[in-house]
Amino acid sequence: MARRKTYLQNAALLTVCGLVLRVLGMGFRVVLSSYLGGEGMGLYQLILAVYMVFVSLATAGINVASARLAAQSLARGRGMAATLRGLCGTALLFGCCAMLLQVLLAEPAARYLLHDTRAILALQILAPSLPFMAAAGAVRGCFLAARRVHPNVIAQLIEQIIRMAIAIAALRVLAQWGAGYGCAAVVLGSTVSEGISCALMFAFAAKTPEFAYTQKELYAIVLPVEGSRLLASGLQAVESSLIPYTLALYTGSRADAMAQYGSLKGMALPLLFFPFSVLSALSGLLMPEIARAHTKGDTDATRRLVFTMLKVTGAFSLAAGTGFVLFGAPLAGFIYRDVEVGEYVRILGFVAPFMYLESMVDG
Repeated sequence: MARRKTYLQNAALLTVCGLVLRVLGMGFRVVLSSYLGGEGMGLYQLILAVYMVFVSLATAGINVASARLAAQSLARGRGMAATLRGLCGTALLFGCCAMLLQVLLAEPAARYLLHDTRAILALQILAPSLPFMAAAGAVRGCFLAARRVHPNVIAQLIEQIIRMAIAIAALRVLAQWGAGYGCAAVVLGSTVSEGISCALMFAFAAKTPEFAYTQKELYAIVLPVEGSRLLASGLQAVESSLIPYTLALYTGSRADAMAQYGSLKGMALPLLFFPFSVLSALSGLLMPEIARAHTKGDTDATRRLVFTMLKVTGAFSLAAGTGFVLFGAPLAGFIYRDVEVGEYVRILGFVAPFMYLESMVDG
């Protein structure tokens, strides 16, 4: 009973935090669209598509490994060791490698993949965020496994506020110089906020002991997850670069193509995934719980958790998809003052249940 109460409290806290972050994020998107315009939003989304490849390299495996190994260690009754040195050392290794690669590949990726050299500066500014993101992710996974979500919530809220404040301040100065500099201003806030968030997580973890694990177990989780996420994000980056490219061939205008792409990826999709905050909180908490049950050999509990997740996701995603089909267009029009974005949201509402289910199962 106490464990269920703790789980529900954590789920409620993460859900509220997720909704607050989504609200702040949506408001931030509205501000960005006013500064950057449709073309600038399209460029920003292309930059993020490439950045996510390196994020996957830096964080995908270690984030999953930290939550799972910590949960396994607790389930085995091993207790905790002195520090988080092992997990954070591995995370920093992946993060630094990803950072160096992004710096080296920023120009060729912008020139030959995105077909837009204005993305170079933003990609270079984003690179130093990767080690911070990886190390903080390793610590967050351990806190989730320990059923202590308060440090994660506090760090994420502070991170988002700092990101928005720095980006908006920089946009006031740099946006007038063009979309490339405007995007650089936005990502500057991301890099600084990741560093501060990482420092906060280490401060919370200063007196938190490490979960015991072996290097063999660690890399048995990291490498498969790393490979699959890296491949998926790489394919998504290629897809993202092809959409505005082919739109430009169709419309005859690169600027119009970037504006349409920005409306879709930068405005419609974030609105579509706004309700997913509720499910993403459950996803983050369920992974260590499933790992615990699996480690203890409790097949019934593992199966029950998985099927409960599927039923909740199915019901919630159908309701969300129906809502977007019926009310997505006026809602998007109210938020963004853009009829085209509303039409995108309405059409995507039909596939929202599949998108939600895919994201939840992946988590």
